[in-house]
Amino acid sequence: QPNRIESMVDIKIQYLYGRSFFASVSMDKKVKLAHEYYLNKCKIDWQEQINQTQSMIAVVLNRNKNVSKAKSIMKSLKDNATQSDEMGMYWDTQYAGYYWYDAPIETQALMIEAFAEVLNDTKSVEELKIWLLKSKQTQNWKTTKATADACYALLMNGTDILSSDQLVEISIGGELVSSSTIDTGAEAGTGYIKNSWSGGDVLSKMGDIKIKKSNKGIAWGAMYWQYFEQMDKITPNQSPLSIKKELYKEVISSGSKKLIPIENEQLEVGDKVIVRIVLNSDRDMEYVHLKDMRAASFEPINVISRYKYQDGLGYYESTGDAATNFFMDRVRKGTYVFEYPLRVNIKGSYSNGISSVQCMYAPEFTANSKGLSVIVK
Repeated sequence: QPNRIESMVDIKIQYLYGRSFFASVSMDKKVKLAHEYYLNKCKIDWQEQINQTQSMIAVVLNRNKNVSKAKSIMKSLKDNATQSDEMGMYWDTQYAGYYWYDAPIETQALMIEAFAEVLNDTKSVEELKIWLLKSKQTQNWKTTKATADACYALLMNGTDILSSDQLVEISIGGELVSSSTIDTGAEAGTGYIKNSWSGGDVLSKMGDIKIKKSNKGIAWGAMYWQYFEQMDKITPNQSPLSIKKELYKEVISSGSKKLIPIENEQLEVGDKVIVRIVLNSDRDMEYVHLKDMRAASFEPINVISRYKYQDGLGYYESTGDAATNFFMDRVRKGTYVFEYPLRVNIKGSYSNGISSVQCMYAPEFTANSKGLSVIVK
């Protein structure tokens, strides 16, 4: 029934992939005929498929002695890939959809298998592993299937990341704080360690940090330098997250609304102020919290906390006494703009505080805007 099942070619590709693990098991005549039909169809129509099914086809063709075609498919996938020192090798078109072949973690895991088996491309395999591990830094692997596929890809292809338990050597201010010979408090498997200093133990020379990694693979960490500062003197700080905050006075002129930056317009009691926050993320993240402080002279107009959706981003907006909080389950790579209104109700000079954002799954990724002050006549 070719007309009925051709619309389900993705399922047939999955069957061919599963069947390729049992090449020595014989097929009866009817099964072999169907097998050859869909194998030939894959060779012709592979460009109509997406990344996961294309890599499946490449593996299937390679195991069925169509090596040249399998290599050409993988070279095509490599040409369309994005590469960076931070995130490794990945595909910008890779997104989480409704179907099994849209799953990004499973797709990346299969890519690792395909590049290792079809092209024997060790360099690309290690680059693909970086993206898989870095995705775990800011997001959770959604299912047991995703976790199993990811672990299989990481352990069975390329460099054996469990063959060495040597730790990264870290020196701060010329003093060794972690090495494979002196550190006994490292977490088994991950090598995670944590040190902290406070008060008089913090010296200026600690700004000189050196890290040495002797074995293969990637490692990451973070160092926080925390101190007190006047709110108005805080300068912007960014990581893979960045945030910018602006205040505007809303005026009505000739029947239309205009937004005037408050630096150019002094505020008066009764004015309506629009807060605009621009959030940028250079990668997908989950469990992100944005907190926007406000001056004591401002009262929120939106006082009811509720879930909102705009520009592809869903979030819960919670209005508090001193700040408005935005809670986001998922933030995809890109730029997002938040706006909400305030009303000026008291005269005087005030600190408007800062806006800060942090990925709760990877707390080292945090950012804040500069401190602002406002004057109300």
